[in-house]
Amino acid sequence: MEEMLKVLVRDIVDNPDAINVTTRVEDKVNVLELRVDPSDMGKVIGKQGKIAKAIRTLMKAYATKNGTKINVEIID
Repeated sequence: MEEMLKVLVRDIVDNPDAINVTTRVEDKVNVLELRVDPSDMGKVIGKQGKIAKAIRTLMKAYATKNGTKINVEIID
């Protein structure tokens, strides 16, 4: 799942080497923590959070297909 998130975000940001994804489990839900370069934060969030919402929607669909539950947190 971490790799899928990295692939999604890699094409959005200017500094793909700065992408960092960590996973933690919280109440039977995998929480993916996404960290990007501070200069790319606006690109990942998008206008009114539309890009972030799309990333979360795609990742939840991917997780459901694999029989798991996830949340994506974008951390600065």
